Amino acid sequence: MRYLPHTDEEISEMLAAIGLKSLDELFTSIPEDCRRTDPLDLPEPLTEWELNRHMDALAAEMAVAPGYKIFLGAGSYHHHIPEAIRQLLLRSEFYTAYTPYQPEISQGTLQAIYEYQTFVTRLLGMEVANASMYDGASALAEALLMAIRVTKRKKVAVSRLIHPFYRKVVETYLKAPGFEIVELPSREDGTTDLSSIDHPEKYAGIAIQSPNFFGCIEDLRSFGGKIHEDPKTFFVVAFTEPLAYGLLKPPGAYGADIVCGEGQSLGIPQSFGGPGLGMFATKMKYVRNMPGRLVGQTVDKDGKRGFVLTLATREQHIRRERATSNICSNEGLCALATAMYLSSLGETGLRELASLNHDKAEYLKGALARAGVKIPFSAPTFNEFVAEFPDGFQEKHARLMEKKIVAGLALAPFYPELKNHYLLCATETITKDEIDALIREVAS
Repeated sequence: MRYLPHTDEEISEMLAAIGLKSLDELFTSIPEDCRRTDPLDLPEPLTEWELNRHMDALAAEMAVAPGYKIFLGAGSYHHHIPEAIRQLLLRSEFYTAYTPYQPEISQGTLQAIYEYQTFVTRLLGMEVANASMYDGASALAEALLMAIRVTKRKKVAVSRLIHPFYRKVVETYLKAPGFEIVELPSREDGTTDLSSIDHPEKYAGIAIQSPNFFGCIEDLRSFGGKIHEDPKTFFVVAFTEPLAYGLLKPPGAYGADIVCGEGQSLGIPQSFGGPGLGMFATKMKYVRNMPGRLVGQTVDKDGKRGFVLTLATREQHIRRERATSNICSNEGLCALATAMYLSSLGETGLRELASLNHDKAEYLKGALARAGVKIPFSAPTFNEFVAEFPDGFQEKHARLMEKKIVAGLALAPFYPELKNHYLLCATETITKDEIDALIREVAS
């Protein structure tokens, strides 16, 4: 079946309209030595059944659930997604909806975004949230740029226990314009050491992650008090596992100025790393400096409730030099999935699910400790934690992979001093029997 919609006659008409004789003439501006002249070396076509077998064989090479038992989080988490959400997202009015520039015909999309924003503010304890961003890493980078923009300061501080990939993205955003990034060290208990911040007034913003990359819960109350010794310094809290706030007090309760992170856990499949959902919330007084777009509620001329794009601060809406960000966008379908997920669970369901995730990880942590595995960090954790295994565990880790058990993530590539340390995670998708099976393998 061909997927080219235009006939030869239509193509000829379009070429004539622009004064060309062939499609090849469209590419004359490309130097000849940069063009490919020989045909692509593609295999012979397969039948439908042969192609299915080929794709199945490729898929079998991947270590994914449910074929594998995954004790791995590190910023992307395997959670059950209600089937109702999968089916509702397939509705054409959701699946094909585009940017709602025309409110008179986009009320459904606008309302869905408004509901999403409401859920985010309640979950994170903040006053206002945008319509979403690309992912957690870019949301953190945009948060620090916003702090720089508001305070007019050139320096930020970032905890070493923020996800390593997030810190790389922050470097990409901030170093080229010449902003300074100070790295905050960690303490022996697995949390961030803020003692090096003697003068918070030197910083535009100070960012930590809670739960942090080690799964440890940071003391946001103490950090908020220390950072706000200068009221202009932004207290930025990042996260990779928003489900934790179903159990923990939200960052807004501790005075956070910006809360941002990854929303993948809330109704979005892992999908080998994307797409994600950048969640971003702040205080109302900073709303005009917030990147992205914002949907607001109003009434029409008949007094009926309606929704509109209240703020849209990208360069496609306003002058480029006035834009708060030129590279952010609303992940509309992912935001809708999260709104559906949170409305499906409700407050009670979210709290119960968060408690289940916490308890599963605690059971795994305790069982490993009883099996002789060292738990190096004493700070409380949510659904993942660090375990220090004896020398030689790398070989056992590989053997466990052969038995279709993914026993965590080695931390040495990210933190060279943590040799034999692994980050393990247990969500509601892991059963007690599967945890016990891992313990038996580790202890054998």
